[in-house]
Amino acid sequence: MTPVQPFRPSRRAVLATILGLCSAASFAQGAPAFPTKPVTVITTFSAGSGPDAMMRAAGEKLAATWKTPVIIENRPGGAGLIAIQAAQGATADGHTLLMHDGDALSALPSLFPSRGLRLLETFDPVGVLYTTPFFVVVASNSTWKSVGDLLAASRKAPEKTTYGTWGVGSAAHLHSAALLGLAGARMTHVPYKEMSLLYTGVSTGEIDWALGAMASTQFAYQSGRVKYLAVARPSRLTSFPEVPTVAEAGGPAGFEASGFVALLLPKGAPQAIADKINKDLQAALASPELRARYKTFNFDVAPLSPIETRRLLEARTSTYAQVARQNNIKLD
Repeated sequence: MTPVQPFRPSRRAVLATILGLCSAASFAQGAPAFPTKPVTVITTFSAGSGPDAMMRAAGEKLAATWKTPVIIENRPGGAGLIAIQAAQGATADGHTLLMHDGDALSALPSLFPSRGLRLLETFDPVGVLYTTPFFVVVASNSTWKSVGDLLAASRKAPEKTTYGTWGVGSAAHLHSAALLGLAGARMTHVPYKEMSLLYTGVSTGEIDWALGAMASTQFAYQSGRVKYLAVARPSRLTSFPEVPTVAEAGGPAGFEASGFVALLLPKGAPQAIADKINKDLQAALASPELRARYKTFNFDVAPLSPIETRRLLEARTSTYAQVARQNNIKLD
């Protein structure tokens, strides 16, 4: 019997097989290697602020995962446009991200209509660093016991009833205007230049009330100078079970107000890179250390995909366009 000879492929066949395997591996990866150099996050927030601190903490986790530095570049001011302009000129390879207040970003096209801003055509959303609900904040010695009391007072004397915000066109301004619109009420708007001055103004009775997140109001809340009439979300917070929702406190049903911080990439970056950044960000935010920080400021983790982040931004953009138009709010 003739013995069976072992199969010996030609060199050309071996080379073809190797190239095929490499091609398949490359296809499976679905994107160029990332990262291949330090990653820069250009942020609208000032150094030392709450959002900046959270991004730096998340950046440390990402740097360990990616084995490359994550650099936080603070570009505050100019209604967020300074940071936007710096980020949109970067190469769309995932190594430069924009970190922006999601509400401010969504409101910009309506606040500056003459500029024709199309930010969701300029940037691709990657994910959300955190969300945080807003409270209805009044002085601790206020005679108002509920949002219903506040609205009743405004109907009697709309010119004398005041609400404050941290600036014309800010998230607080737009959300407050939306609340009043739903309630069919009018009040006098008092914008402040600094957020800390706003809540000091609430505590002293300089203004009647304001919307605010816990991270922004806790200095006045913990010292007993202000109190929370309600939280602007569908259900009560487990951390503040005694604080009713706006609807429970006599306000309009369905009113919600929250802030969030979004991460975006210059348009054109491969989707696989956006997905990787999102996945690694969620893993970083799930760490016990970051969860502990979140709890301190009443921040909520928002495990949104890039597509879900885009939908959130689109929804806020549509809402703010309507509110800005109805209340003639613009900065042009």
